[in-house]
Amino acid sequence: MRALVCKEYGPPETLVIEEMDDPVAGAGQVLIDVAAAGINFPDVLSIAGKYQVKTPPPFVPGNEASGTVSGVGAGVTRYSVGDKVIINSKGGAFADKCVADQNMTMPLPDGLNFELGAGFTVTYGTSYHALRQSADLKAGETVLVLGAAGGVGISAVEIAKSMGARVIAAASSDEKLEFAKQSGADEAINYSTQDLKETVKELTGGAGADVIYDPVGGELAEAAYRALAWHGRYLVIGFASGDIPRFQANIALLKEASIVGVWWGTWAAKSPKVQMQNMQDLADLIKKGALTPRVTESYQLEEFAQAFEAITARRARGKVILRMA
Repeated sequence: MRALVCKEYGPPETLVIEEMDDPVAGAGQVLIDVAAAGINFPDVLSIAGKYQVKTPPPFVPGNEASGTVSGVGAGVTRYSVGDKVIINSKGGAFADKCVADQNMTMPLPDGLNFELGAGFTVTYGTSYHALRQSADLKAGETVLVLGAAGGVGISAVEIAKSMGARVIAAASSDEKLEFAKQSGADEAINYSTQDLKETVKELTGGAGADVIYDPVGGELAEAAYRALAWHGRYLVIGFASGDIPRFQANIALLKEASIVGVWWGTWAAKSPKVQMQNMQDLADLIKKGALTPRVTESYQLEEFAQAFEAITARRARGKVILRMA
């Protein structure tokens, strides 16, 4: 099979496509013929050797894919050869074939093709877990979403709206904010031209945001943190800016606020039953039309450098996909 290989830590353009032996499904695993795979910012960190958990080279990156089951391991009861599925794998998704645990596999939801399915699990799984389990979001609360036009940000906008929240989208350009508003955001803040904290205060009548969803980090984090409401919850999703913020503890004290870390992949592996219910909930929301997964850029495997550039340049709106077939 063809596979995109990280032979040494570095930028995406140092990856190479090589022929490798096909993987084999172990006990409790499914093997799929990959149709498409989603690229996420943690993939950039992983190949640079900067992710929280480092994988020693050589390795095949990629943690989400869609395709057709072509083999099953011992003990697999949920899936059969020929099933169309989405997987969340422990690497290996940027290849013609990939294996994943059956507990991290779900049927391709009705209404999604392989490309849409390939960009579904990480972004929507992260945002649903963050807002449902981590923040315990209630209808009527206000959610501020930073990086609101990116893959994970736009999923948070949609999911928060489906849960009955008021959503304030924050992004770096009016074009990105228009995309977020088309996806359901009630209000928009261009943090390139507007003061983030003061504008949130104005939009909330001085109360602040009940939940802040932050996949960006960096200099925006403190301004957003100071815009929390009483008993607010600050969700630490990631650090797309490249800078990890350092929060002042007195703000949490004064607001009786919480800073909550969200690491969806590890949580999902530790909580497979709740994770499977989350995925079913998301499939139901898609069927009802409450969620509309979007792929805004799609590339062939050979075009991986351009695909990664869409992520590193932070121009992507929605998901970026690699196509294998």
